[in-house]
Amino acid sequence: MVIRPPATYYPSMDRSSPSAAESASEVSAALTPRVAEISADIYHLIVRQIPQLRSDKRVLTLLEASVAGNVATLLHILQHGIDLENVHAPTAAQEYARRLAQRGVSIAALLRAYRIGSARFQDLCLQELGRRSDNASIISAAGLRIAGMTASYIDRVSEELVSAYESEKENWLRNLSVTRAARVQALLRNEQVDVDSSEAVLGYRLRQHHLGVVTWTTEAAVGGNALGLLEHATAKLAVEAHCDGRPMFLPQDESSAWAWLPLGARHDFPLRSMSAESTGDSAKIRFAFGAPALGVSGFRRTHQQALSAQAVALAARPAGQPVTSFGEVAPLALMSGSIELLRAWVTETLGTLADDDDHNARLRDTLRVFLQENGSYKTTAERLMLHKNTVQYRVRKAGENLGHPVGEDRLNVELALLASQWLGSTVLRTA
Repeated sequence: MVIRPPATYYPSMDRSSPSAAESASEVSAALTPRVAEISADIYHLIVRQIPQLRSDKRVLTLLEASVAGNVATLLHILQHGIDLENVHAPTAAQEYARRLAQRGVSIAALLRAYRIGSARFQDLCLQELGRRSDNASIISAAGLRIAGMTASYIDRVSEELVSAYESEKENWLRNLSVTRAARVQALLRNEQVDVDSSEAVLGYRLRQHHLGVVTWTTEAAVGGNALGLLEHATAKLAVEAHCDGRPMFLPQDESSAWAWLPLGARHDFPLRSMSAESTGDSAKIRFAFGAPALGVSGFRRTHQQALSAQAVALAARPAGQPVTSFGEVAPLALMSGSIELLRAWVTETLGTLADDDDHNARLRDTLRVFLQENGSYKTTAERLMLHKNTVQYRVRKAGENLGHPVGEDRLNVELALLASQWLGSTVLRTA
C-alpha cells in the first residue's frame, strides 16, 4: 500500500474562480481596517532585518509611508480585483527609492525589503483566510490567488522603483559632481563660504591638514578608463599613507584630476615610502604633490603648490619623474609667477626672519651677505662695514629666527633671502 503525501493544494478549484476571488476579497476587506497595524508590523520587520535602511528619521518616515502605501494598494487590488495594468507604485514608494539612490544605498537592499514585506503580507492574509474558512479547497485556491497577485504586484512595482532609483542615481551623481566642483572652485577663489555646508556638499572635512594632489596620465592608451585608473591609484595612495578618511577626487578632463588627501591632525606625508605600484608608474600615471597645510587656506595653498609642481613635471616632458613634490622643486615652481605661493614659501622657509620690520631686515641682509661670502665673518664685516662681533651676533640671531642652523637648507634660504631683497613687503609677513 502506497501512502501519498497530503496535497498542498486542491486542483478542483482554480485560483481565478469566483469563489477564490470572493474569499480573497473578503480577506482583504477584513484586513483593511488594520492597515496601520499591518504596515507598522512590516515596517519594523524590514528595519530589523536590513541594517542598510536604518537611516535618519526623515528617511525612515518615508519608508514607513512607503510600506503603508504598498499595503493599502495591495488590499485594494485583492478586494476589488483591480487589473494590475492600471496599478503603479505609490508616490511615497517612488520617492523612497529616489532617496536611497541619493544616499548611495544599494538597490539590493530595497528589493530585499519588498521580498520581506510581501512574505509577511501573505502570511497575514493566509492567517485571516484560515480564520474565515475551513474548506481546504477554498483556502488553497484563495491562498494561491493572494500569493499570485501579490507576486505580480511586487514584480510590477519593483520594475518602476528600479527605474526611478537608477534615474535618480544618475541625476544625483551628475548634479552632485557639478555642485562639488562649484564649491571647490569657490574655495580656491577664496570666496566666503560656509565651512559646515561645504563639508556636507564635499563629503570631506576642511578643518584638518590636507595634501593637494594633481594626477594625470602620460599616455592615452589606458583602455579609455583613465579617470578610473587615476581615482584607484589616488585611493591606494591614501590607504598606504594611512590617511584620515577617503580622499576627495575631482576630475578635470578625461585624463587628469585634482585630489586632496585628508591627513587629519598630521602635518607630514610619507612620500618616500610610497611604492611604485601605488604611484601608478606602471600605468604611466603621474602625481604632483603640494605640502601639507591646515584648514581652508591650507586646502587652497597645497592645491596651488601641487599645480606648480605639475608645471615643473610637465616642463620636464618624458624625463619627468612619476612623482613631483613641491617641496623638492619649489624654486623652479615659483618661477610660474604666483606671488601668493612665493609669499607663503618665503615665510615658511625663513620663519620669523620673514617678518617685515627693521630688525629682521638687518638680520636678513647680514645673513644674505654672510652666505654669499661662504660663511666668512671677516669678509662679511668688511663688506657691510660692520664690526666682526656685530656680524656674529646678527648671524646667530638670524639662525634663531630661522629655527635651524644657517648652513642647513642653504639653497632654499638663499633663494628666499633673494626674493625678500628684491620683492620686499610683497613676500614678507606683516609684523
